[in-house]
Amino acid sequence: MTAARTPELVAIPGGEFVMGKANGRDDERPPHRVTLAAFRAASRPVTNAEYAAFVAATGHDPAPFLSEARFSRPAQPAVGVSWFDAVAYCDWLAAETGLRARLPTEAEREYASLGGLEGVDWPWGAGDHPATATINAADGPHEPLDECANGYGLRCMAENVHEWCGDWYTVDYYGRAPQASPKGPASGKRRVSRGGAWRHKDKFTRVTARSSIPPEFRYSDYGFRIYADGD
Repeated sequence: MTAARTPELVAIPGGEFVMGKANGRDDERPPHRVTLAAFRAASRPVTNAEYAAFVAATGHDPAPFLSEARFSRPAQPAVGVSWFDAVAYCDWLAAETGLRARLPTEAEREYASLGGLEGVDWPWGAGDHPATATINAADGPHEPLDECANGYGLRCMAENVHEWCGDWYTVDYYGRAPQASPKGPASGKRRVSRGGAWRHKDKFTRVTARSSIPPEFRYSDYGFRIYADGD
Protein backbone atom coordinates (compact mmCIF):
# COMPACT_ATOMS: atom_id res chain seq x y z
CA MET A 1 0.00 0.00 0.00
CA THR A 2 1.36 3.43 -0.91
CA ALA A 3 1.81 5.67 2.11
CA ALA A 4 0.55 9.22 2.32
CA ARG A 5 3.18 11.81 1.53
CA THR A 6 3.19 15.43 2.60
CA PRO A 7 3.13 17.56 -0.56
CA GLU A 8 5.74 20.20 -1.34
CA LEU A 9 4.42 23.26 0.48
CA VAL A 10 5.27 26.88 -0.28
CA ALA A 11 5.20 29.47 2.50
CA ILE A 12 2.94 32.38 1.55
CA PRO A 13 3.58 35.51 3.63
CA GLY A 14 0.68 37.19 5.32
CA GLY A 15 -0.36 40.60 4.10
CA GLU A 16 -3.05 42.84 2.70
CA PHE A 17 -4.36 42.99 -0.86
CA VAL A 18 -7.30 44.26 -2.87
CA MET A 19 -9.62 41.36 -3.64
CA GLY A 20 -11.95 41.59 -6.63
CA LYS A 21 -12.05 43.75 -9.74
CA ALA A 22 -13.90 47.04 -10.27
CA ASN A 23 -14.68 46.29 -13.93
CA GLY A 24 -15.14 42.56 -13.44
CA ARG A 25 -18.35 40.57 -13.29
CA ASP A 26 -21.02 41.38 -10.71
CA ASP A 27 -19.71 38.81 -8.24
CA GLU A 28 -16.18 40.30 -8.36
CA ARG A 29 -17.41 43.63 -7.03
CA PRO A 30 -16.88 45.67 -5.02
CA PRO A 31 -13.09 45.36 -4.83
CA HIS A 32 -12.20 45.40 -1.14
CA ARG A 33 -9.16 45.19 1.08
CA VAL A 34 -8.45 41.84 2.71
CA THR A 35 -5.87 41.01 5.36
CA LEU A 36 -4.58 37.44 5.67
CA ALA A 37 -2.28 35.62 8.06
CA ALA A 38 0.60 33.62 6.63
CA PHE A 39 -0.31 30.19 5.23
CA ARG A 40 1.15 27.43 3.09
CA ALA A 41 0.05 26.10 -0.29
CA ALA A 42 1.08 23.03 -2.26
CA SER A 43 3.20 23.84 -5.28
CA ARG A 44 0.80 21.92 -7.55
CA PRO A 45 -2.64 20.31 -7.49
CA VAL A 46 -3.10 16.84 -6.00
CA THR A 47 -2.03 14.30 -8.63
CA ASN A 48 -3.55 11.03 -9.78
CA ALA A 49 -0.74 9.15 -8.02
CA GLU A 50 -1.41 10.93 -4.72
CA TYR A 51 -5.14 10.45 -4.98
CA ALA A 52 -4.66 6.75 -5.79
CA ALA A 53 -2.79 6.32 -2.49
CA PHE A 54 -5.80 7.77 -0.69
CA VAL A 55 -8.16 5.43 -2.55
CA ALA A 56 -6.00 2.40 -1.77
CA ALA A 57 -5.78 3.27 1.93
CA THR A 58 -9.43 4.14 2.52
CA GLY A 59 -11.50 2.35 -0.10
CA HIS A 60 -12.84 5.70 -1.28
CA ASP A 61 -14.20 5.82 -4.83
CA PRO A 62 -11.43 6.44 -7.38
CA ALA A 63 -11.32 9.51 -9.57
CA PRO A 64 -14.05 8.80 -12.16
CA PHE A 65 -12.25 9.59 -15.42
CA LEU A 66 -9.18 7.35 -15.04
CA SER A 67 -10.38 4.96 -17.77
CA GLU A 68 -9.67 7.69 -20.32
CA ALA A 69 -6.00 7.99 -21.27
CA ARG A 70 -6.07 11.78 -21.31
CA PHE A 71 -6.88 11.83 -17.57
CA SER A 72 -4.86 8.87 -16.31
CA ARG A 73 -1.17 9.85 -16.16
CA PRO A 74 0.17 9.63 -12.60
CA ALA A 75 1.56 13.19 -12.53
CA GLN A 76 -1.57 14.84 -13.93
CA PRO A 77 -3.96 16.61 -11.55
CA ALA A 78 -6.64 14.28 -10.22
CA VAL A 79 -9.95 15.41 -11.74
CA GLY A 80 -13.61 14.51 -11.35
CA VAL A 81 -13.18 15.03 -7.62
CA SER A 82 -16.17 16.48 -5.78
CA TRP A 83 -15.83 18.99 -2.96
CA PHE A 84 -16.68 16.21 -0.50
CA ASP A 85 -13.98 13.99 -2.02
CA ALA A 86 -11.43 16.77 -1.67
CA VAL A 87 -12.33 17.34 1.98
CA ALA A 88 -12.11 13.60 2.66
CA TYR A 89 -8.64 13.54 1.11
CA CYS A 90 -7.55 16.46 3.30
CA ASP A 91 -8.84 14.70 6.42
CA TRP A 92 -7.03 11.49 5.48
CA LEU A 93 -3.76 13.29 4.75
CA ALA A 94 -4.00 15.13 8.07
CA ALA A 95 -4.54 11.89 9.98
CA GLU A 96 -1.69 10.10 8.19
CA THR A 97 0.96 12.84 8.23
CA GLY A 98 0.05 15.28 11.00
CA LEU A 99 -0.23 18.10 8.47
CA ARG A 100 -3.39 20.12 9.11
CA ALA A 101 -4.34 19.83 5.46
CA ARG A 102 -7.36 21.73 4.21
CA LEU A 103 -8.87 23.52 1.26
CA PRO A 104 -8.10 27.23 0.97
CA THR A 105 -10.43 30.07 1.65
CA GLU A 106 -11.39 31.92 -1.51
CA ALA A 107 -9.36 34.91 -0.31
CA GLU A 108 -6.26 32.77 0.23
CA ARG A 109 -6.62 31.28 -3.25
CA GLU A 110 -6.81 34.71 -4.93
CA TYR A 111 -3.93 36.08 -2.87
CA ALA A 112 -1.74 33.04 -3.57
CA SER A 113 -2.46 33.18 -7.30
CA LEU A 114 -1.09 36.73 -7.49
CA GLY A 115 2.36 35.48 -6.53
CA GLY A 116 3.27 38.82 -4.95
CA LEU A 117 1.98 40.95 -7.84
CA GLU A 118 -0.75 43.58 -7.56
CA GLY A 119 -3.51 44.65 -9.91
CA VAL A 120 -2.87 41.99 -12.57
CA ASP A 121 -5.22 39.64 -14.39
CA TRP A 122 -2.85 36.66 -14.61
CA PRO A 123 -0.33 35.15 -12.18
CA TRP A 124 2.47 35.80 -14.70
CA GLY A 125 1.54 39.46 -15.07
CA ALA A 126 0.51 40.52 -18.58
CA GLY A 127 0.73 39.02 -22.06
CA ASP A 128 0.67 35.41 -23.17
CA HIS A 129 1.26 32.52 -20.80
CA PRO A 130 4.91 31.37 -20.97
CA ALA A 131 3.75 27.85 -21.91
CA THR A 132 0.90 28.83 -24.24
CA ALA A 133 1.87 26.46 -27.07
CA THR A 134 2.13 23.46 -24.74
CA ILE A 135 -1.06 23.90 -22.77
CA ASN A 136 -3.17 24.94 -25.75
CA ALA A 137 -2.28 21.66 -27.43
CA ALA A 138 -3.52 19.60 -24.47
CA ASP A 139 -6.86 17.77 -24.62
CA GLY A 140 -7.01 17.36 -20.90
CA PRO A 141 -5.15 18.60 -17.83
CA HIS A 142 -1.39 18.88 -18.26
CA GLU A 143 1.28 17.83 -15.81
CA PRO A 144 2.33 20.96 -13.89
CA LEU A 145 5.24 22.74 -15.57
CA ASP A 146 7.98 24.97 -14.20
CA GLU A 147 6.92 27.57 -16.78
CA CYS A 148 3.49 27.70 -15.13
CA ALA A 149 4.86 28.80 -11.73
CA ASN A 150 4.02 32.23 -10.38
CA GLY A 151 6.19 34.44 -8.17
CA TYR A 152 5.62 32.16 -5.18
CA GLY A 153 6.52 29.03 -7.16
CA LEU A 154 2.91 27.81 -7.35
CA ARG A 155 2.17 26.04 -10.62
CA CYS A 156 -1.04 26.24 -12.66
CA MET A 157 -2.85 28.88 -10.62
CA ALA A 158 -4.84 30.32 -13.55
CA GLU A 159 -5.26 27.45 -15.99
CA ASN A 160 -5.29 23.63 -16.12
CA VAL A 161 -8.05 22.76 -13.60
CA HIS A 162 -10.56 24.53 -11.40
CA GLU A 163 -9.56 24.11 -7.77
CA TRP A 164 -12.06 23.75 -4.94
CA CYS A 165 -12.10 26.29 -2.11
CA GLY A 166 -13.64 25.81 1.31
CA ASP A 167 -16.14 28.67 0.99
CA TRP A 168 -19.79 28.65 0.15
CA TYR A 169 -20.58 30.90 -2.81
CA THR A 170 -22.98 33.82 -3.07
CA VAL A 171 -22.96 36.53 -5.72
CA ASP A 172 -23.10 39.40 -3.23
CA TYR A 173 -20.62 38.23 -0.58
CA TYR A 174 -17.98 40.87 -1.34
CA GLY A 175 -20.32 43.65 -0.25
CA ARG A 176 -20.44 42.28 3.31
CA ALA A 177 -17.22 40.32 3.73
CA PRO A 178 -15.01 41.16 6.73
CA GLN A 179 -11.57 42.55 6.01
CA ALA A 180 -9.66 40.08 8.19
CA SER A 181 -9.46 36.49 6.94
CA PRO A 182 -12.89 36.18 5.27
CA LYS A 183 -14.19 32.62 5.09
CA GLY A 184 -17.29 33.05 2.94
CA PRO A 185 -21.00 32.90 3.80
CA ALA A 186 -22.24 30.64 6.59
CA SER A 187 -24.30 28.56 4.16
CA GLY A 188 -25.19 28.15 0.52
CA LYS A 189 -25.86 25.70 -2.30
CA ARG A 190 -22.64 26.00 -4.29
CA ARG A 191 -18.98 25.87 -3.29
CA VAL A 192 -16.41 28.26 -4.69
CA SER A 193 -13.73 27.19 -7.14
CA ARG A 194 -10.89 29.19 -8.61
CA GLY A 195 -8.45 28.91 -11.48
CA GLY A 196 -8.93 28.07 -15.11
CA ALA A 197 -9.72 24.88 -16.90
CA TRP A 198 -8.23 22.99 -19.80
CA ARG A 199 -11.63 22.55 -21.50
CA HIS A 200 -12.52 26.24 -21.65
CA LYS A 201 -12.18 27.94 -25.01
CA ASP A 202 -10.35 30.65 -23.08
CA LYS A 203 -8.15 28.57 -20.82
CA PHE A 204 -6.74 31.44 -18.82
CA THR A 205 -9.17 32.37 -16.10
CA ARG A 206 -8.39 35.73 -14.56
CA VAL A 207 -6.98 35.89 -11.03
CA THR A 208 -10.12 37.60 -9.69
CA ALA A 209 -12.70 35.54 -11.59
CA ARG A 210 -15.03 33.43 -9.44
CA SER A 211 -16.73 30.14 -10.28
CA SER A 212 -18.88 27.71 -8.33
CA ILE A 213 -20.82 24.46 -8.60
CA PRO A 214 -22.75 22.26 -6.14
CA PRO A 215 -20.29 20.39 -3.89
CA GLU A 216 -21.40 16.91 -5.02
CA PHE A 217 -20.66 17.55 -8.71
CA ARG A 218 -17.72 15.78 -10.39
CA TYR A 219 -16.38 17.40 -13.54
CA SER A 220 -13.33 16.49 -15.61
CA ASP A 221 -11.82 19.96 -15.18
CA TYR A 222 -12.16 20.10 -11.37
CA GLY A 223 -9.33 19.22 -9.00
CA PHE A 224 -7.90 20.60 -5.77
CA ARG A 225 -4.74 21.68 -3.99
CA ILE A 226 -3.61 21.25 -0.39
CA TYR A 227 -3.29 24.27 1.91
CA ALA A 228 -2.29 24.56 5.54
CA ASP A 229 -1.81 27.25 8.16
CA GLY A 230 1.51 29.05 8.30
CA ASP A 231 2.78 27.54 11.56
